[in-house]
Amino acid sequence: MKDRLIKWFTALNTFWIRASRGRLGGKLGSQTILLLHTLGRRTGKKYITPIAYFSLDGFYFVIASNWGKDVNPAWYHNLQPNPRTVIEVNGKTIPVDARKVHGDEYDRLWKFATERHPPYLDYEKMADRHIPIVIFIPVAG
Repeated sequence: MKDRLIKWFTALNTFWIRASRGRLGGKLGSQTILLLHTLGRRTGKKYITPIAYFSLDGFYFVIASNWGKDVNPAWYHNLQPNPRTVIEVNGKTIPVDARKVHGDEYDRLWKFATERHPPYLDYEKMADRHIPIVIFIPVAG
């Protein structure tokens, strides 16, 4: 039931963000939301996923927390074979390269994110996995 509710909410939020060019649904509580475009790694189907994001040093990044589940989110797996994609931020479509972060860069971004949204610490405790961070670096499009 919870998964169905999440799918329904994300579909509705995607609709509002796109229809309003980010004015509605682009902010949920203290979090800002972007739309991530991916291609299904097996199906080739196009997906648009609303995800909370952070902006720092000229790039955007997201936490692949998947609500604290023990598996990485589908969008994360879909980015692996297709890291060049687009994101929509505040009504603007931005071509980006996606890259998973490691080491000191991971530690710095995790600290930045959890200071702004402490529930990620709860997700970390719930998940039986390392929670990836993905950065989106704008590219000339």
